[in-house]
Amino acid sequence: MPIDRDVLEAVREMDEHQLRRLLILATARLERRGVALGDNPSSKVSLRRQLVRCGKASCTRCPHGPYYYAYWWEEGRRRSRYVGKLDDIEANGG
Repeated sequence: MPIDRDVLEAVREMDEHQLRRLLILATARLERRGVALGDNPSSKVSLRRQLVRCGKASCTRCPHGPYYYAYWWEEGRRRSRYVGKLDDIEANGG
C-alpha cells in the first residue's frame, strides 16, 4: 500500500523533534510486531502508556493522559523520552 502524499508532505515539513518522535513511535510499533531493527539488542524501544499526576492541589481531574513514553537502554543506562499524547495505539492495532 503506497504512503499517502499528505503523509509524505507532513513528514517533509517536520522539525528534528517531531522526526525523532515519529522514529520512536515507528520503531516501537515495528518491534511490537516482531520486526528486528538491527543486530544491537540494546536498541530495542519500549513504548509505554502512562497516566500522569500534575501535582496541583486544586486539580480535580488527575491523573491526566494517557501520555506515551519511549524507554530503551543506551550505554548501560535506561533512557526515556516523552513521545506525547497519541491516539490509543492499542485500539489501532498496536
